[in-house]
Amino acid sequence: MNLNDRQNPRRPTDTAALTETASVVSPPTPVAPPPDAADAETREPDAPPAKRGWLGGITRTVLVLGGVSLFTDMSSEMIMPLRLIFFVQVLNTPLALAGLIEGLAEGGTSLLRIVSGRVADRVSDRRALVIGGYGVSNLSKPLLALVATWPVGLLLVLVDRTGKALRGSPRDAMIADAVAPEQRGKAFGFHRSADTLGAAIGPLLAIAVLATTAGNLRAVFGWTLAPGLLSLIVAVAFLRDPRRRARQRATAAQSSPAAAPFVVAPAAQPSPRIWQGLGARFWLFTAIATIFALGNSSDAFLFLRTEGLEASLIAVPLVYFAFNMIYTVLATPLGALSDRVGRLPMLAVGYGAFALVYLGWTQAKAPWHAWALFAVYGVYYAATDGVAKAFVTDLVPRARRGTAMGWFNGLTGVVALPANIVAAWLWAQFGPGATFALGAWLGAVSLGLLIAWWPWLRPNPVPWPQDPPHAATAELPAATTAAK
Repeated sequence: MNLNDRQNPRRPTDTAALTETASVVSPPTPVAPPPDAADAETREPDAPPAKRGWLGGITRTVLVLGGVSLFTDMSSEMIMPLRLIFFVQVLNTPLALAGLIEGLAEGGTSLLRIVSGRVADRVSDRRALVIGGYGVSNLSKPLLALVATWPVGLLLVLVDRTGKALRGSPRDAMIADAVAPEQRGKAFGFHRSADTLGAAIGPLLAIAVLATTAGNLRAVFGWTLAPGLLSLIVAVAFLRDPRRRARQRATAAQSSPAAAPFVVAPAAQPSPRIWQGLGARFWLFTAIATIFALGNSSDAFLFLRTEGLEASLIAVPLVYFAFNMIYTVLATPLGALSDRVGRLPMLAVGYGAFALVYLGWTQAKAPWHAWALFAVYGVYYAATDGVAKAFVTDLVPRARRGTAMGWFNGLTGVVALPANIVAAWLWAQFGPGATFALGAWLGAVSLGLLIAWWPWLRPNPVPWPQDPPHAATAELPAATTAAK
């Protein structure tokens, strides 16, 4: 040590000053967030800011998609509680075959959900996928009024479900992109509330049509055209893709003369394969949800059993209305609650409620049993439907949300085919109790797996690795750096 070092020893502030000076030249090293931070927040430096108040998280995109879903579900749910009855009683379809139709309606188009999600991650504007999906569904349902044989009816049901498969994953990715991570559960809950409000109004419209047409089921199918057209008008006129607006802002920032010297575009990298970049936690949760979906056969079986208990066709839409109102009222607050207490506790409550409801259906013998069970069934839906989608988007990088939702919706949807075939076979061979007992058992198994794998599903404090850029988002990191 020389004399100058003894007289002027280096102080910690000198090192800090040097570090601060160096940080001007090179970007700072990312710091891991605290253990209780959500994964999504560590991966989204350009996420929308959180807005406070009771409307916080309800952005323009969420509001518009809620309106589109409201009118579409109004159209869909006019016929949902009556579709299986229509196939069995009007088209004289055997019950086992009717179960196959319900299974094909969901499972047969599930591979398209995976493809649609992948495409949504690669295009700059996802509106075409969303609007096209809603258009296919809303224009095919009214044609069921003209069907004379079940094969033609099956074809139209498949076309309707094709539209649903096409739009679902891009729409969910748009909702996730439009809100701050800490309000994502509330946003998905609001969308499910709007969707379910339409589902509650739909059966009332069906009752009105049945009452004025002496129980003509075909008239109900024909009137689905009106809310379907309203849905398309709202989508075409008001829907905008938040990612496209972000790209436009990024391009403007990148072309700014003040920002240009500091912008370094990322090197082009090949896109990951469709199953890569999603992480083990995503696949673990998707496996649980898929096992759960095996026991979650079509709600049409619940409607068929309700009609048997009530001995009245009009009672079915009334029970369904009560269920949907409970779902509508609870979806947003339970989604917001999942933002505070976590997704896993809410999902556990929902899975438990499902198992209890299906166990209750095995013993249902009086009309009031159907009303009580559908009330608890609304709690299950409100606690799981939107929360599960929010959880999926929490688990994956932002640029892979469409692909993740495609896999999740696709795998849980493809098992609807075997689930409905087995449910119909059990019903025909052993009675409705066997169908519902299988659902209760698989619901309990799924709850057990969720609890057993809880430690591996909890938020990971380690930041997610940088996601490889692709054509739709490659310029966003550079533009964000320039803006800062």
